[in-house]
Amino acid sequence: MKIFFMGTPQAAIPSLGRLIDDGHDIKAVYTQPDRPSGRGVRIHESPVKVFACANRIPIYQPLKIKTVETLDAFRSHAADVAIVVAYGRILPDAFLHSFPKGAINLHFSLLPKYRGAAPVNWAIVKGETTTGVTTMQMDEGLDTGDILMQRETAIRPAESSADLIMRLSGIGAELLSETLSSLDSLPRQPQDDSKASFAPILNRADGVIDWSMKASKIVNRVRGFQPFPTAYTYFSSSKLTIWRADEAAAIPKSPLPGTIIAAQYDDLQIQCGESVLRVKELQLEGKRRLPVRDFLNGNHLPVGEVLG
Repeated sequence: MKIFFMGTPQAAIPSLGRLIDDGHDIKAVYTQPDRPSGRGVRIHESPVKVFACANRIPIYQPLKIKTVETLDAFRSHAADVAIVVAYGRILPDAFLHSFPKGAINLHFSLLPKYRGAAPVNWAIVKGETTTGVTTMQMDEGLDTGDILMQRETAIRPAESSADLIMRLSGIGAELLSETLSSLDSLPRQPQDDSKASFAPILNRADGVIDWSMKASKIVNRVRGFQPFPTAYTYFSSSKLTIWRADEAAAIPKSPLPGTIIAAQYDDLQIQCGESVLRVKELQLEGKRRLPVRDFLNGNHLPVGEVLG
C-alpha cells in the first residue's frame, strides 16, 4: 500500500518502522519543523525526521498546514492512505479527504476515553489501571472518528507515562499493521460520546504539587507528568522535582501538608492532605537527579520545613 505518514516523537517510530517492515511504500513523511532547544543553542530535529532520513524517505516539515499549497503537496504524493501517529497538529478537514482510503490515526488510549493531546499522562494521573491503543478512521472532530481496532493493556503499578507510552508505541505498531492488513473488511464502530473523556495538552503549571491532596494522587502525578511538566514543589525558592515516590502510612498527629517529617539516610517523607509521600528520587533545580540517600548526603532538608 502507498502510505503518507505523519508523526513527530519517538513514540511514532515503531509504527513507521513496522510499516516499512511490512513492505508498504512510504511515499512521504511529514513531521514537525526543527526547533531550537537548550536555550536556543542548537536546532533539534524530531526523532521521526532522524529515522526517516536514515531510511531515505522523503521528509516534509511545513510551517503551516492549513494552506492551499500544503494541501496540494499532500495530494501530490498519490498515496492510498494517510497514517497519523502523534503528529502534533490539528489537521484540516480537506486533508482527511485527500486519500482514497482516508486518514487513519493511532491513538494511545481506549477511545472514547482520553481524547486529546496527552492521553497516556492523564490516564496515569487519574489513577487508571488499564489503558490501550486504538486505530481510528479520522473525521473532523478531535479523536471522534470511527474505531477500527483496539488493544488493551494493564498499567503497571510504578510505571511512568514516559515508560508507558514507549510500551504502547510497540503495541500500537502491531495493531496498526493488523489494521492495514484487513482495512477494507474492518467494520467501523462509532464512538459513544457519552463515555468520552478529555486529555488536554499539559502545561507547566499542571506539575505544581498541591500538598493538600492525598499522597496516592500525588504519586500518580509524579508518574504521570513525566517527562513534562514533571511534579515539582519549591524549597528555599528553588524548584524541587520529585521523580519517584510512593505512599507511606499516615502519622498519628498530622502536621501541615507539605511539611518534611523525616529526612535521613534513605528516608524522606512529606506530609500530604491524607497519609504521607515517601520520596525515592528527586532533583534540585540546576542539579542532577539523585536517589534520596545521595541527595540527603549533599543537601540539608530540615524536618519541620514546609515545602511549596
